[in-house]
Amino acid sequence: MLWFKDKLFCDISPTCYKISLQKEIVKRHIKNHLSEEKFSKEKSQEKLPNLVYSHSSNMIKRAPGVDLTLQYNKAINIKLASEKINGIIIHPGEVFSFWETVGKTSKRRGYKEGRVIRKNKLVAGTGGGLCNLGNTVHLLVLHSPLEVTEFHSHSDALAPDEGGRVPFSAGTSVSYNNIDFKFKNNTDQDVQLLLWCEEETLFAELRSEREFPESYKIVEEDHHFQKEGEKFFRVSKIYKESTNKENGDVVEKTLVWDNHSEVMFDYDLIPKAQIR
Repeated sequence: MLWFKDKLFCDISPTCYKISLQKEIVKRHIKNHLSEEKFSKEKSQEKLPNLVYSHSSNMIKRAPGVDLTLQYNKAINIKLASEKINGIIIHPGEVFSFWETVGKTSKRRGYKEGRVIRKNKLVAGTGGGLCNLGNTVHLLVLHSPLEVTEFHSHSDALAPDEGGRVPFSAGTSVSYNNIDFKFKNNTDQDVQLLLWCEEETLFAELRSEREFPESYKIVEEDHHFQKEGEKFFRVSKIYKESTNKENGDVVEKTLVWDNHSEVMFDYDLIPKAQIR
């Protein structure tokens, strides 16, 4: 009996974990049903005229210790989910919800086993890898005046950086459907998300009807790795900087993430020059 008292119900067995997860999924369905939020539903094949921000990323990570099968499966999962989002219009006052748009990621719908983080460990799970897609949408939104209304983080150090460091290239967590990513269109015009895949590359655009008066960029400060006990962590502060397009003045600089991410890859691959 004492053994059970020391554990959460979800930690007792895999069956208990599934029961706990299903409970959270049902709770989210009820919450969304009762919510006064108006979720975006409309899609259009026509692009809105103004490009706010674009981003592209390689979906396949190739590094020592990285399971390529799970990487290829991740790319399949991202393609399926991107097709659900591509072209969606978010009208003024509407909320974009990742899971209300993408829906359930099941084997029946073609989703494969990719990498997921469970109990702070990388394991295989159906629909794995969609955190990459959630993070891409988050990056687009951060380069706009749109308001992030729900965000969950996971480690920003899942794999070694490829090329130069890109702030917020990872770190957004989504898991059907209780861990969501949401943003609200708090502007006076429609905005649109475009997401598509070509071979191993994910492309993304945020578009609007008209140009916004400010530009936005992500600034990372004091980026480094540090050892704490037997573990390494990526540490930095990530800001969103808003600049007036007319005069070039910085209007606002807001901390969006105080990054303290456990390194989930081989410690030997951490750049020695970046360790403090």
